[in-house]
Amino acid sequence: MARIAFIGLGNMGGGMASNLVRAGHDVSAFDLSEAALAKAEANGCQRAGSAAEAIADAEAVITMLPAGKHVRDVYEASVIGRAPTAAILIDCSTIDVATAREEIGKAEAAGYQMVDAPVSGGIAAAEGGTLTFMVGGSDAAFERARSYLEQMGKAVIHAGGPGAGQAAKICNNMLLGASMIATCETFAMAQKLGLDLQTFFDISSKASGQNWSMTTYCPVPGVGPTTPADRDYEGGFASALMLKDLRLAMEAAQSVDAYTPMGAHAEELYARFAEHLGGGAKDFSAIIRMIDDSWTRP
Repeated sequence: MARIAFIGLGNMGGGMASNLVRAGHDVSAFDLSEAALAKAEANGCQRAGSAAEAIADAEAVITMLPAGKHVRDVYEASVIGRAPTAAILIDCSTIDVATAREEIGKAEAAGYQMVDAPVSGGIAAAEGGTLTFMVGGSDAAFERARSYLEQMGKAVIHAGGPGAGQAAKICNNMLLGASMIATCETFAMAQKLGLDLQTFFDISSKASGQNWSMTTYCPVPGVGPTTPADRDYEGGFASALMLKDLRLAMEAAQSVDAYTPMGAHAEELYARFAEHLGGGAKDFSAIIRMIDDSWTRP
């Protein structure tokens, strides 16, 4: 059993912290949201009054925060120089590569080992302990972080040095966003051509057009396995978060002069759906409703 500080108890962090409790760890949790703190406490975490209080005597500090500015604020104000230097620092937020590298550099200069370890899998995987972690950091830091991450996920992969986890995450989600749009376009066209959508799914899921957005996360209600489409696109991975990741991908692409026209178009379409049409709270597969012109603004 280890003493773990967990900072950031939103839809993802709350489930992750609960899995660490179930694994037998002593988890001191903090979030600015009273509701999130109460839920974490009900799931066995110990409530902390501040980030600084949570990290006292911690053997591991795990963060799951909204954006790079929040990661910078928490680590520089409350973690680096305040947590025991023997603690392993693990940031599971999805942020820009530059901030991840900067904060790991500052942590290492202060005597800590730290990794960036963004996740893939969504809320259900966070609660079920089946996330995939893409980890950036030194070999030594990765080995220390691995045991904690394995108790929250099904796959823990060392992507490379500092920032490599974030690079892998935004590349993966750029591909996911673009493939979901293509999948939605295809189903909308198939319907207009008079194809039965379940029959089309049965064909394409076994043919060369097969992809994860179709076979595992089908955007059409009643077709394929159960997905957020069967719950009116509630739960899952919000379109606003997909847009955030696509914007991070475009920022990264610009920084290295990478040509990403499909990624740029995916960002444009998700911006239209999430921000201009009010679909940000719906699952990212709900963009099919914009594509087939059935979307009604909330």
